[in-house]
Amino acid sequence: MKSYREEVWFNTKKRRELINITPVVEQVLQKSGVKEGLVLVNSMHITSSIFINDDESGLHEDFEKWLEKLAPEKPYDQYKHNYAENNADAHLKRTIMGREVVVAITEGKLDFGPWEQIFYGEFDGKRRKRILIKIIGE
Repeated sequence: MKSYREEVWFNTKKRRELINITPVVEQVLQKSGVKEGLVLVNSMHITSSIFINDDESGLHEDFEKWLEKLAPEKPYDQYKHNYAENNADAHLKRTIMGREVVVAITEGKLDFGPWEQIFYGEFDGKRRKRILIKIIGE
């Protein structure tokens, strides 16, 4: 059984962004040489997320509105965590959207259902962030 690990870094331009990272994961999968197995993709930061969903702009806007209703950024003083940084909402949004995904690899390709794509969700951006891609299989 093979094991392959790679970190990928992002520079986000906004506080909150949803970035389709499926092509990045596919490139790393090709480099790994694994044809049958599993890929784990996880965020290495406590204020960002990895999740699977549809790459549709209206849905992305819905996520933004929904998350902001559940954990509004402002007012900052509504959160006890915000004594040091104003990012408590980002921690909560990450918890809702999840830390990682696992996808099956079949015949050297990500084994998705219809419309599925992998996303990096940034909730406290404007700085350098990274994800981990770990692939195991044969």
